[in-house]
Amino acid sequence: MKLLAIETATDACSAALSIDGELCERFEIAPRAHTELILPMIDELMAEAGIAISQVDAMAFGRGPGAFTGVRIAVGVTQGIAFAMDLPVVPVSTLAALAQGVRGERVLAALDARMGEVYWGAYRSNAAGLMERIGEECVSSPSDVPCPPGNDWQGAGAGWMAYEAVLLARCEGQVTSWNGSAFPHARDVALLGVAGYEAGQGVNAEQALPVYLRDKVTWKKVR
Repeated sequence: MKLLAIETATDACSAALSIDGELCERFEIAPRAHTELILPMIDELMAEAGIAISQVDAMAFGRGPGAFTGVRIAVGVTQGIAFAMDLPVVPVSTLAALAQGVRGERVLAALDARMGEVYWGAYRSNAAGLMERIGEECVSSPSDVPCPPGNDWQGAGAGWMAYEAVLLARCEGQVTSWNGSAFPHARDVALLGVAGYEAGQGVNAEQALPVYLRDKVTWKKVR
């Protein structure tokens, strides 16, 4: 199977190609340059693999949450290619891709949502080594994020860099380590996208929609 994945929801811009489980990726941290970078990245991947875009079986994209402009870029590029090539599309949570990149058992993914808030999600690795969500993703003030039960959680994402003290206090004693410089990667969107495609989660191009989370304003803490 050949799957093309893109992720542009944060300061990092990346594209990845999965061919029968083999992954190659282009990745660059380049705020406000995603529009200029993403299509050349895709072209490079196609050239490196020696295939045309018409030979791709499906696409996956980081559907958000994240920077509004970045999420819209991913949606627009994905829809454009998928419409033109009549490809199924697998939307993948940007927070899930961030957690997948940690390669840990339990991950609390947090992106800086600005306005004193974070995009937040809790994930646990399944038997196949793929991250599965625990509870709902949300946007929340750092002092109100829903901390799942249990210990030995790892934190990942720029939200931890921005609100380390508050998040550690909120999840007191539950977090063993955190990496605020971790970014979501297209390679992890591809991993989750292939699994989603095989599980029948592919949609038509017009259903490849963004998820912003901003319309959700209340959450419960889980202990």
